[in-house]
Amino acid sequence: MITSEAKTRDGLFKTHRIGTRLYFEIPRSQFGKEMLLVTRAARVPVNMGYGGQQLGPSQVLKWERLDHRVLLRTVSYETVADSTTPIYQAVRNSNNDVVIAAFNVEAYGPDSAPVVEATRLYTAPPPEIGPGGRFRGQPDANRSFIERVLAFPDNVEVEATVTYPAPAAGAGPAQPASPFAPAVTGTASLLMHWSMVKLPDNPMLPRVADKRIGFFSIDQFDYGRPDQRAEQRQYIVRWRLEKRDPGAAISEPVKPIVYYVDRATPDWLKPYVRRGIEAWQPAFEAAGFRRAIVAADPPTLEQDPDWAPEDARYSVVRWFPSTIENATGPNVHDPRTGEILESDIYMYHNIMNLQRSWYFTQVAHLDRRATMWPFPDSLMGRLVEQVVTHEVGHTLGYQHDQKGSSTYPVDSVRSRTWTRRMGHAPSIMDYSRYNYVAQPEDSIALEDLIPRVGPWDIYITRWGYTPIPGARTPDEERATLERWTREQDAVPWYRFSMSDSRGADPGDHSEAVGDADPVKATGWGIRSIKQIVPLLVPATVRTGEDYDDLGQLYQRLINQWAAELRHVAIMVGGAEAQEKYGGQDGARYRPWPRVRQRDAVRFLNENAFATPAFFLVDDVLRRIEVEGALRRVNAAQTTVLTTLFNDRRLERLVEFQAVDLEDGDGYGLEDMLADVRGGIWSELAAQRVTMDAFRRELQRSYLAAVRGKLNPPAVATPVGLPAQVAVQVGPARATSDIKAAFRSELRALDAAIQRALSRAGDRMTRAHLEDARDQIKEILEPPR
Repeated sequence: MITSEAKTRDGLFKTHRIGTRLYFEIPRSQFGKEMLLVTRAARVPVNMGYGGQQLGPSQVLKWERLDHRVLLRTVSYETVADSTTPIYQAVRNSNNDVVIAAFNVEAYGPDSAPVVEATRLYTAPPPEIGPGGRFRGQPDANRSFIERVLAFPDNVEVEATVTYPAPAAGAGPAQPASPFAPAVTGTASLLMHWSMVKLPDNPMLPRVADKRIGFFSIDQFDYGRPDQRAEQRQYIVRWRLEKRDPGAAISEPVKPIVYYVDRATPDWLKPYVRRGIEAWQPAFEAAGFRRAIVAADPPTLEQDPDWAPEDARYSVVRWFPSTIENATGPNVHDPRTGEILESDIYMYHNIMNLQRSWYFTQVAHLDRRATMWPFPDSLMGRLVEQVVTHEVGHTLGYQHDQKGSSTYPVDSVRSRTWTRRMGHAPSIMDYSRYNYVAQPEDSIALEDLIPRVGPWDIYITRWGYTPIPGARTPDEERATLERWTREQDAVPWYRFSMSDSRGADPGDHSEAVGDADPVKATGWGIRSIKQIVPLLVPATVRTGEDYDDLGQLYQRLINQWAAELRHVAIMVGGAEAQEKYGGQDGARYRPWPRVRQRDAVRFLNENAFATPAFFLVDDVLRRIEVEGALRRVNAAQTTVLTTLFNDRRLERLVEFQAVDLEDGDGYGLEDMLADVRGGIWSELAAQRVTMDAFRRELQRSYLAAVRGKLNPPAVATPVGLPAQVAVQVGPARATSDIKAAFRSELRALDAAIQRALSRAGDRMTRAHLEDARDQIKEILEPPR
């Protein structure tokens, strides 16, 4: 069967191509061995995603003999037990390996290795390893074919063009398609790439995860342990690093982490990508490794024609031609231990537009280069470097550290010496972006406006990667890990976010700088915005070009204003959270003091709900649109108001006051609602009552928000969410005080409007107040 015409390659197993057919000759030694299958789309049609992206999670597979057939099975590690325990077989019986493909043995090799035809495994892939629900129907066999096959000692790589007659609407390779998406007319041909990689013969010693430390983790229910419940064990996701010289305090690793810089990366950016990768070297030195992570250029086609960025042996910082303003850092790991085997970082070309927009709207008043549109290469390259460093952090196993920026004293963020030594946030993994709190008189170095690898990053690298000599099991590492974790008690910026406090902790939010004191930080941030507005026209208006950049930056500057004000709104009903385990003093949650919450609402009344005249610049508005300023400002103000009226926030105000056992002086729901009403409707107390158009829009938004609380549309809670998340996204409970409090507020507002009507200073104000009373009546007595 395997004739002289066959194109044979020898590796993990032999591959033979004869015409359009592909055969695998699988050595007997490989049966039962576990392998990892990584599926990627190497090339895709336009508007169907981006070539190089992974499709779905990687799969553990194994080959199995059954008489004259060969089976390909998937293996799950969600439930495990030691093979020596009595429960082991019961666990296996409840975790049977799924057969995803079966093959007839066509022939035998010289050592009795079965030969099977694997063509249709790739030209008509089963849902477990193909694009799956992204397409309607089955692949067209006449337009699907094997393109390339490579075999290496530890992996086999196969590429095939797979043609589907009807892609599901809006279904790109990056996202699963909706099962209800309508089919669209047309054809989609993808070049699929599959990497089948042998898993390590000697699994890495896993390291137990800790909620106080920000690693991604794998989850396993280990029924072989002596726990008195079904205990879920979590192990951190990390690379295997072993010292070349185990006795040295700092040693080069046996095998460093190598990231290749995609050939598609613009040449002028490649040095910045390399620096972004290697920025993590000092953090690994703290863990005892020198040059643990390095950047490399891929070989040229002449040097290695078989090299491919889709090959699961290589980690690559990919560069995708994409309009998406983002970058991502996924990884491929061993589900048995959490060992990262490979990772590709996805840099979307349009990330540069997002970065320069953020930089301008946050620090253009501090860096004159930001007013040069487009940015100089040196600045744009540095911003790309920062993104690469952040995404590399994810591929090292690190989560976002949104808590970090709130652990620095807010005044220190304006200190030239502090920011030089510590940065304006302790972690590159925080979404702290750029130092918008800083002012020109602070004379902060331009380099220190940009996030970098900081104290938290060094700490978590040390925690996750420092070898613990003598430990032979994960449990034997725990005492040492606990000692390292307890360093958080003395060093606040080593602490990590609490997953079940997100939304409640004012210090655990993205896009924030100096959020140890959001009121003070936002006050300085608004001062920065007022200095940036006059720079819009000089920066973006160029002879012979349109005003698109001006319009985009103007809107993004308004968005920045709203984002900073939301940080203040989140203080209301907020609680400072720190994850703690038994043996650590103090509470995990501490509600913010009444005075700070009341000050936050006062600040919002004066800054969010007052009309921002500094945005109403005729030189900008008349260049970008004939009308729209009212909608832009109102949308931003409504975002802040909606944040303030979040159901979970309102619930916390009620509960914090109800269980305030110390002084009984908590900031209650009725206090907050009265303060907000007094600010948004402050004109009602004037001798002559007038509201301008911006205030009238805001007041109507207030009534719409209250209507949503009292007469909400039916919204189903998403199925399958964890209980805590479901509570956070669901509507307010019918038995809570929220509706009663809002009804009381509407009655008080109606009475105030009635008293003010006789003092209305103009016809539009009177019409507005009369309409408001009509709306209040309808909200309180909705039509049946």
